[in-house]
Amino acid sequence: MEWRDEGIVLAARPHGEGAAVVQVLTLEHGRHAGLMHGGNSRGKRGMVEPGNRVDAVWRARLTEHLGRYTIESTRHTAAQFMDDPARLAALSAACAVVETVIPEREPYPGLYAATSTLLDALSEGELDIWPAVYIQWELGLLQELGFGLDLKSCAATGDVEDLIYVSPRTGHAVSRVAGHQYRERMLTLPQFLRPDGRGLGADNEDFSSGLKLSGFFLARHAFDPLDRGLPAARERLEAIISRTGKNTDETATEC
Repeated sequence: MEWRDEGIVLAARPHGEGAAVVQVLTLEHGRHAGLMHGGNSRGKRGMVEPGNRVDAVWRARLTEHLGRYTIESTRHTAAQFMDDPARLAALSAACAVVETVIPEREPYPGLYAATSTLLDALSEGELDIWPAVYIQWELGLLQELGFGLDLKSCAATGDVEDLIYVSPRTGHAVSRVAGHQYRERMLTLPQFLRPDGRGLGADNEDFSSGLKLSGFFLARHAFDPLDRGLPAARERLEAIISRTGKNTDETATEC
């Protein structure tokens, strides 16, 4: 059998002499692996770097076989920000998270579209915008997996204003008043994720809080059941963002 699809490379691992097993998040066929001859060779290795947009043709005698890929790269994502450690960490983190938690060969068109948007934000977005897009991408991934957070109103009072906490037990937003006595146990809801705060500016403290929030629930619902921790790239991204209270441009310069 054979199919053709657009996709985003998640990983490419050496296999034998010069070949690579390539994991691709495709639009219509989900996360799908295949063997690419020459994928680990000097001439083709750049074609299958994580984050690359590709046109892929997959062929196999039977559906359950690993199959073989013929891949053409249409856009080299990482090459556009090779001097920015924070964006590279975000790209690596997104690819590693999807490769680990998304079931193989199940289409997730919503996730594919969101990941494409994230790659555009990493490539072209303003320095003060892309971290928010990344955090919202992780929250969207949780939604796709059936573990979406409820950040629209207070779980205790129903209020939609002054929401500053998230319950680590339920994933619901909590207002300042309702959560005050439990504040030491609560997660912080960053301003740009609040119903009354969207469209407002955010700084690295907000982004750091957002990464801790989405990372907490990703670890609990997606990685703990697999007996795995968050990917190293994801931890590196959080460390880079939290390292400074200034902007991500200064962070990248210091790294």
